[in-house]
Amino acid sequence: MSEDREQEQDGAREDAARPSSAAARRERRASARPAGRKGRSGESGSTGANSARTTESKGRPTPSRDGRQGRVSLFRKIGRFLREVVAELRKVIWPTRKALATYTFVVLVFVSIMVAFVAGVDVLFAKGVGWLFGSG
Repeated sequence: MSEDREQEQDGAREDAARPSSAAARRERRASARPAGRKGRSGESGSTGANSARTTESKGRPTPSRDGRQGRVSLFRKIGRFLREVVAELRKVIWPTRKALATYTFVVLVFVSIMVAFVAGVDVLFAKGVGWLFGSG
């Protein structure tokens, strides 16, 4: 009986040590960080030189944020676009030949079923309109 109690207490200690929510995990991570990094985040509780630094101006913005970028030629824009396209295509997971054949077969079967369904509904509507208006 005492062994069961000891196991329950050990389990309770482990549960208390393990954060149960995302907020608790973030808090635990923040408390584990070195003290030097906490002052940089601009927390309201910071004092001394760090608080003086957060109230100062941060200086001139970078040219890209300032809006003063130099004009880029059309050929450079096209070249950058093509490089980015190639980079994105490298990230694609291309299907194997067998998977591609399977996907193609599934699509063709689905399209055939849908064409048959739409054709059947079209014939039914045509007969219904013919019966309703007396032609046919």
